[in-house]
Amino acid sequence: MPAHPPAGAPHVLIIRRRYLGDIVLLGSVLRNLRLHWPDAQLTVLTEEPFSGILALNPDVTTAIAFPRSALEWPSFLAAIRRARFTHVLDFDNTEKTALLTRFTGALLRVCFDRELIKFRYRSLYTRSAKVTNAFYDSHHITDTYLELLRLLGVPVATREVRLVPLAADLATVAPLLGGLNQKSKIPNRKSKILIHPGSRSAYRIWPAARFATVADRLQDELDAQVFLVAGSAEQALVQEIRGHAKTHLVALERALTVGQFAALLSQFDVFLCHDSGPMHVAAAVGTPVVALFSGQNATIWRPLGDRHTLLQTSLPCACFPAGQLPGPCTSDDSYKSYCVRQLTIDQVYAATRAALLRRL
Repeated sequence: MPAHPPAGAPHVLIIRRRYLGDIVLLGSVLRNLRLHWPDAQLTVLTEEPFSGILALNPDVTTAIAFPRSALEWPSFLAAIRRARFTHVLDFDNTEKTALLTRFTGALLRVCFDRELIKFRYRSLYTRSAKVTNAFYDSHHITDTYLELLRLLGVPVATREVRLVPLAADLATVAPLLGGLNQKSKIPNRKSKILIHPGSRSAYRIWPAARFATVADRLQDELDAQVFLVAGSAEQALVQEIRGHAKTHLVALERALTVGQFAALLSQFDVFLCHDSGPMHVAAAVGTPVVALFSGQNATIWRPLGDRHTLLQTSLPCACFPAGQLPGPCTSDDSYKSYCVRQLTIDQVYAATRAALLRRL
């Protein structure tokens, strides 16, 4: 648990349990807090699998994780109480986070009051930010996040989200790239493209054979080197892409920490992926992204910045015939539709090619 901040400086607790992309995008809140209160102690509480990414955010003082077992809770709660937080921003409003927010004893405890979503445990917070459904659906998620700052009297000076890879992580991933260990800056140096073909949702995965065809064209027509990376549960997908490919694709099979993964992303000229946590990590380390979206709201979840390309078919999309899909499709449910499959090989190749040429 962090030490107390200097006398008079705020000690702020930011609670966001999951997921990787959501934690990365807290960066806009953290940057504005740091600009407004340079001496503040900014502590971020997440679930353990996602806490590692916070070491790359220079505005974070301390990252802590929820206990993994019941035996850890007493010491955790004692440390939370000793920390004497002055402000708590709860981005989740679950029973656990609401009770913990109140338990801190902070004088200012804030949360969202979302239209159409029940605001639970209202009495445990001192203030809430009303967010209409129209606002939520028409703004990037970081704009919604920043609404909580208004309750603290913190002005929004920037919408920047930035991660800085650690030197040790950069040194660890450098050998994985062989001689191609620097981003291409001149036309006669081979460009590097990284493809992450996975997703938490099987509905949002573009077919492996199409990834393979795009990769072949990028290598044949642009003399680029294409690399593949995925989590341990997605290695079969990587091998399926390599099986379809006619050119040599480099599969990065080494298990990486989240910090090492961010360092790896920073070394590529273009990152081709689905709407995912890795997409937001790549954007935050400054690598141009080509993102394949399915039926989700791209206004809310697009990669931040003007260097990125988002591909999405017109919505609602028409479902393919049942025999052409892995399972049943619900066109108006972004969690159960295969809309990403409406994107063509030519569309994805052209977008990736254009993103790469802008780097040269």
